[in-house]
Amino acid sequence: MTGPTLAEVDRDEALSEALAGFYGTTRAEFLRTSALGGAAMVGALLAPAPAAAALDDVGILQFALRFEHMQAGFYTEAEQIGTIGHMIPRKQQCARVLGAHERAHVEIIKHVLGRKAEPPPFFNYRGTTETDGGFTRTAVAMEDLTVALLTGIAPQVDDRNLTAALFSLLTVEARHASWARNIVGTTPAPDALDQPRSLPDVRGVIRSTRFIVRRPRTTRQRADPQMTG
Repeated sequence: MTGPTLAEVDRDEALSEALAGFYGTTRAEFLRTSALGGAAMVGALLAPAPAAAALDDVGILQFALRFEHMQAGFYTEAEQIGTIGHMIPRKQQCARVLGAHERAHVEIIKHVLGRKAEPPPFFNYRGTTETDGGFTRTAVAMEDLTVALLTGIAPQVDDRNLTAALFSLLTVEARHASWARNIVGTTPAPDALDQPRSLPDVRGVIRSTRFIVRRPRTTRQRADPQMTG
């Protein structure tokens, strides 16, 4: 007698979404229609997931560093212009702790990369640091995206020590996301499983924000000639 399929037991499709994030839509759909524990499903699960353009450990860490720079800069700018200082105390505490952690993450990854660490890009946060509401919504989105990114890239790192370090970052970032979500009054852990996001996917999300900009151009103003007379 054939056992139930994944589709029959996964009513809310949480498992299916997780499989799609890891294996891709085509294989995830095949798994949904396969009998649980059947040879077809076991074979599909054991087969390697299709690989995207591979990055080495340095490339992955360099992207993580740029992402941490973006987060650290976001919190720092909100602090410097006074947005955080005007928040209610519990939100101030959350923002300041998270900002300090993100700045520490930057220094940690820079130390690991050593001379290979790239300088930070230039950022324009498009006004999101200037209001309580804009800052808070963006902070929650950033922390959620960080958790999804680290969940996706940590298993791709070859060096076991680096993998352990990324998982240490992941657990802290997950606490950040839960804390930020609690501050805005939404469910800290809305799903039973987190869906990992690939590096290209997250790169696309960051590009859509337009937070990363080119180096600002500076123009030297010519002084008016002094009058002699």
